[in-house]
Amino acid sequence: MLYTGKWERESIDYKALKNQWHVVLKSQDLIIGKPKAIRLLGEELVLWRDGSGTIHAWKDYCGHRGAKLSNGCIKNDEIECPYHGWRFNSAGECTLVPAHPNQTPPSSKNLIFSHYAKECYGFIWVALDKPDRSIPLFSEWENSNFRKIYAGPYFYKSNALRAVENFLDASHFPFVHANLNGDPNFPDILDNYQVFKNERGLKTSEISVYQPYGDHRGIPVTARYTYSVLNPTTAYFNKQTGETERFCTFLNATPVDEDECIIWLIVAINFGEYLSEEKILYRQDLVFEQDRLIVESQRPIRLPLDIKQEMHVKSDKLSIEYRYWIKELGTIKS
Repeated sequence: MLYTGKWERESIDYKALKNQWHVVLKSQDLIIGKPKAIRLLGEELVLWRDGSGTIHAWKDYCGHRGAKLSNGCIKNDEIECPYHGWRFNSAGECTLVPAHPNQTPPSSKNLIFSHYAKECYGFIWVALDKPDRSIPLFSEWENSNFRKIYAGPYFYKSNALRAVENFLDASHFPFVHANLNGDPNFPDILDNYQVFKNERGLKTSEISVYQPYGDHRGIPVTARYTYSVLNPTTAYFNKQTGETERFCTFLNATPVDEDECIIWLIVAINFGEYLSEEKILYRQDLVFEQDRLIVESQRPIRLPLDIKQEMHVKSDKLSIEYRYWIKELGTIKS
């Protein structure tokens, strides 16, 4: 009833995403005492912290007269509606009606809609329905040998699954990132790589490519990529450029709506201690702006899950398996 987005609730891709964890905000951007409005899968949500720091993700809706709770405030560890000052505790119960302070407040059951929220890796994660899977493992997070840097957020007028698939595609490097991640005059012939599937998602064998400006040092490298899809909107690559040098990227694409997403990154590197954060972010900003222009141009907006709708070659193996997986997840929910 309250759904306001464009994404069809009965579509396979929507069903594949509604029971998954999605990054929606950096933890530091949600402060105690101030609600925050976000959108996820077309739903308008409000995030707020109670006095203990626990995060709550609710429909951005007051059951009294439908005002947005995100325009209100937090008082005495409760969220207050800006319209009539009604207050709700962390359990979603109405505790105060200022116009009738001496009366028992009406029941808010079925009129305050609570979702699932957690914090991990400095992000706030939300799932609309009970999550099918755990928050993905980012293996470098606890490894002190890796420097971690947040990049983004990058705002795309595109479908989140299109954006993730682009991240997983090494064959676009020489053209979208010409003379940076590839040479357009001598594009790499991608050898037959393998895609493995298990309960944690998808993972590839190594994919080797030549890159003229291979990483933040600005030097040419032969990079060996291993890609993983950890959740439908969470992907990762481990890029090795020497015996021990590794550049890893943990990507999350928030599906704001069917034609809008937000890209959040954590970059983890175990080399180049002398590299400034500004230099690292410059390269990330450049690459993801180049990607944005392409991904926003793709049609249809939503990722085709019917393989027959587009042409494919051997180097598309990961994207094909990704589409099969999304379809499988959504079909289970049908």
